[in-house]
Amino acid sequence: MLEEVIPATASPKGSARGLTSAGTQPRRLSEVSGNAEERLALPINEFARVLGGGVVPGSIVLVGGDPGIGKSTLVLQMAAEMAKQGRVLYVSGEESERQIKMRALRLLKSTNGSEPLIPEELFLVTETNLDTIMNHVAAVKPALLIVDSIQTVYLPGLESTAGSVTQVRECAARLRELAKTSGMAVFVIGHVTKEGIIAGPRVLEHIVDTVLYLEGDRFLSFRLLRSVKNRFGATSEVGVFEMRERGMVEVPNPSEAFLAERMVNAPGSAIAVTMEGTRPLLVEVQGLTSPTHFGNPRRTSNGVDINRLLLIVAVLTRRLGLHLAEQDVFANVVGGLRIEEPAADLALAAAITSSLRDVPVRADAVLIGEVGLSGELRRVGHLVTRLNEAAKLGFKAAIVPRRISKAEPLPDNIQILEARSLREALNLALVAETMKK
Repeated sequence: MLEEVIPATASPKGSARGLTSAGTQPRRLSEVSGNAEERLALPINEFARVLGGGVVPGSIVLVGGDPGIGKSTLVLQMAAEMAKQGRVLYVSGEESERQIKMRALRLLKSTNGSEPLIPEELFLVTETNLDTIMNHVAAVKPALLIVDSIQTVYLPGLESTAGSVTQVRECAARLRELAKTSGMAVFVIGHVTKEGIIAGPRVLEHIVDTVLYLEGDRFLSFRLLRSVKNRFGATSEVGVFEMRERGMVEVPNPSEAFLAERMVNAPGSAIAVTMEGTRPLLVEVQGLTSPTHFGNPRRTSNGVDINRLLLIVAVLTRRLGLHLAEQDVFANVVGGLRIEEPAADLALAAAITSSLRDVPVRADAVLIGEVGLSGELRRVGHLVTRLNEAAKLGFKAAIVPRRISKAEPLPDNIQILEARSLREALNLALVAETMKK
């Protein structure tokens, strides 16, 4: 543990007094100007969706993600788009101006081979001293400020190195005060630790208005921009991008993209409908069982919580009598997506059973439901939204938990097959296979 001493002469502006000053006066809320729908338009629809509809003036947004995942690329694309409607200042403490210019030329390359058009209102500076950055902001007067990254900037009045807990906290507080007092939108890129969380003090995520994570497997092309905190929109919202030579390309229909390489009627494959924020996504859940050659069978998951996989395996073994104690069990979610909600339990159980029995799951059916420890199926939220998305992609049937209340009508453009237990659901899902009583 490293002890950091702040000298008595250092008085970090903004963090000590917040947003208050001697000149402030209480006002009636009805007298405060501002429209709830007042946002800066962002032409990148997937990005705008995650932010809640656009960039809010006076907001500060933190973007994090693994090294090399595409954070700087995505933010530079956003800066180029926003510079078409207002002045943007891009501050980099990690790359030279020449490096950023080379990336911009590649990202803005036109499809017809003509010379890339870089917006005139996009300004660039490489600087790490926050006081100097503030002077540049005062001179340029941008509508949007981008700092890449918060771990590289420092306040010269603090006796600690850039990236330390004190520096990150105080620099973020200064940037927050800048955003709130000037109405300027500020985007900050942050490093993540090996555990996948934003590096630096936890208070950093409390200082900002919005926290976004860019996720994905570096060996796959899809990237997910996920909102985990948003004071101006829904949390857990997701935008889907595909990494190509020209940068991040929006995926307007991610469900179709995730299912594009699916092998129909292959044992060990089932379709789940998961909710990411307000968006339903259809994903392929794969299961594979193989006789173990060791005393302890392996349980390996990719995209599914390992504890959820262990629960499903235990229910299948104890309630349905499947001999999984002698099998290695592997689970995978295609496309690099990570499913957190229990609505994919039924699809995961069907995929594992399908692999063990070597019998395919119905190719035209989606499976939605949470599995309980007694082998019962439990209802999940947003069922109508999930069913409508499945019907839109051409699925003919949906296996869902049996409803107790019929108050909410279900869509009539897809066949609804209700099941009370996991055994009943698997009897409906597996082709030419009936589970033993």
